Amino acid sequence: MSRLQVVSGKGGTGKTTVAAALALALATEGKRTLLVEVEGRQGIAQLFETEALPYEERKIAVAPGGGEVYALAIDAERALLDYLQMFYKLGSAGRALKKLGAIDFATTIAPGVRDVLLTGKACEAVRRREKDGRPTYDHVVMDAPPTGRITRFLNVNDEVAGLARIGPIHNQAQAVMRVLKSPETAVHLVTLLEEMPVQETADGVAELRAAELPVGRVVVNMVRPHVLDTAAVRAASGDHRKAIAKTLASVGVAGSAKLVEPLLDQAAEHARRVELERAQRAVLDGIGVPAYELPYLGDGGDVAGLYRLAKELRRQGVGA
Repeated sequence: MSRLQVVSGKGGTGKTTVAAALALALATEGKRTLLVEVEGRQGIAQLFETEALPYEERKIAVAPGGGEVYALAIDAERALLDYLQMFYKLGSAGRALKKLGAIDFATTIAPGVRDVLLTGKACEAVRRREKDGRPTYDHVVMDAPPTGRITRFLNVNDEVAGLARIGPIHNQAQAVMRVLKSPETAVHLVTLLEEMPVQETADGVAELRAAELPVGRVVVNMVRPHVLDTAAVRAASGDHRKAIAKTLASVGVAGSAKLVEPLLDQAAEHARRVELERAQRAVLDGIGVPAYELPYLGDGGDVAGLYRLAKELRRQGVGA
């Protein structure tokens, strides 16, 4: 499985939750993963119910089998200071530039610099090795920007490489793109079985393919169980109302006659949802990308829920 797992998705689809569950799933059985946040929302800290993440790699969870999940909230300014120190040995001069506001200028005005710094930090973690030659992290999972921005976010390094044709910036951009466009990387898109997220997922896959970025999986999130299908609803309607009321009364349900219509309304609503979801599944099947499915967690996205989702991902083959 690819070592850099990039997770994107339309807002509201639960991409941060999926990224966290994926990091847990990949860390199972003694492995070590790094979960990276690039949008400055501290969503990872909230999910794991911990304090705000600093600009350093910090262990936030232990996976089944003794694996470890580390997390990092990448800050573009701090990443630029690292970059200046790494390539230009500026040291205290770099900190002086920060005070003068030069770093704000570089990360907001210079085309693509911010995204190069964010993606570059994640790629550095992928390439990093211990003294014995082993990778520091078995997997790096990036909670990336939404689907509408993901291709430009990942491909901006090509733009920067074109602007700076020689020197450290050029070399850095090229090194990042070698990772992002290699089999080491997979870009996953999270969706719901709803028309807008599915269409955005289809468009996102097409854009990634056009940019020659490696598409991983579609993750269908918050899947609800199908209690009744359309045939079952039809069987419970029409002339069967009296029979339904009689059945309810026979099992001791009080006021059964008044419950028939509300029950049939709920059944019809469920059947409509099933049909809509079936249509969206057909759209996803047409994309030609394999999928994972994660259940809807009625009790919310707490830490226990993350472990449940991680277990489900493992059941579907993640980390195998």
